[in-house]
Amino acid sequence: MTPEDYRRIALELPEATEGAHMNHPDFRVRGKIFATLWPKEGRGVVMLTSEQQKSVTEAEPAVFEPVPGGWGRQGATSVHLQHADETTVRGALLMAWHNKAPESFGDA
Repeated sequence: MTPEDYRRIALELPEATEGAHMNHPDFRVRGKIFATLWPKEGRGVVMLTSEQQKSVTEAEPAVFEPVPGGWGRQGATSVHLQHADETTVRGALLMAWHNKAPESFGDA
C-alpha cells in the first residue's frame, strides 16, 4: 500500500475532500476530518472509536496502532501502509468516514 493508494481510497468515499492539517494532507466529509496522511512516514491515521481501535489493533497489530498520547486514547489510529493491503485500508477508512459522515448518508 502506498500513500497514493491511501489517498485514492479515501477520496472514493462519498463527498470526501482533501485538505491540509498541520502541514500534511487530511480527508474530510462535510468539513469533518476522518483521516490524515503522512506520506514521508508511509503512514495514515484514521479517526476511529475506542472500540473500533481495539478491534483493528488486535486483528492486525502490524498494520494498526494507537497514535501516542491523548489523540490515540480518543481513537486516532496509525495505519502503517507498508504492512497494509487495500481491503484492510478500505475497511478502516470506511469506518472512520462513517464516524464523521452525517447519519443521512447511510451506507457508503
